[in-house]
Amino acid sequence: MPEKKIIPPPQPHVEEVVGNEAQMASASYLLPALDTDFLLSDEMRGVRFLLEYAKAEVILRKWGIVSTIVVFGSARSHERGNGRAAFWYQQARDFGRIASERGGALLHGEPIRRNVIATGGGPGVMEAANRGASDVGAPSIGYNITLPHEQEPNAYSTPELTFRFHYFAMRKMHLAIRARALVIFPGGFGTLDELFEILTLRQTDKAPVIPIVLFDKAYWSKLINFEHLLEAEMISRVDLELFKFAESAEEIWEILVANGLETFGPMVGSVAGG
Repeated sequence: MPEKKIIPPPQPHVEEVVGNEAQMASASYLLPALDTDFLLSDEMRGVRFLLEYAKAEVILRKWGIVSTIVVFGSARSHERGNGRAAFWYQQARDFGRIASERGGALLHGEPIRRNVIATGGGPGVMEAANRGASDVGAPSIGYNITLPHEQEPNAYSTPELTFRFHYFAMRKMHLAIRARALVIFPGGFGTLDELFEILTLRQTDKAPVIPIVLFDKAYWSKLINFEHLLEAEMISRVDLELFKFAESAEEIWEILVANGLETFGPMVGSVAGG
């Protein structure tokens, strides 16, 4: 009987691999820090939050900024505005100058800066306060936020201290963590948001004791019936002591100093020192 011949099965055709272009081009091969799709994914939201904290923190430390005076107010109060708007703008500018001259923002043989003006970085009152600091050659901070209708930074915040945030929460945190005083000029929803956030932090002792000044008592008293909140037992009498009213830039400064703001400028001991 003839021997049966075994025929091997056909072998698949294998093309010779001549390069690693596909591997090199794969998104998985891209370094995570350079992979924008990955960094902008939902899973990396926590990392982006940390980056927004860290970037501003590193820069502020390099500049030796240990404390700030935060100025809030309407983006719509312009230098040539109608009614009281122009007055608010000018007073915010005057305050930015006074605080920068007397508070310690200008270096006087020291490696650190104190009571540096910090704003939301936009136009209006924010611009005015940054402008007042710029008038005397002092640095000032602009904490801008990305909005659907893009907010651009004003021309007076120090370029190297002009930041941009995506997350309101992180922006608010940076506005608060170095603040040694808070000055609130008339404003709308955004200003009210910032005001009540700080007041709540103070009321609940989640923030250190800092002087808080509301500019233009007539505006605030008409806008918010603080006495009604007290009568309705929504707040306590002591809560009304969390803030003071002022009617001029000079008065703002006097109230801040009288209520515990430390000053480090060349005018300490005269007007600035109370």
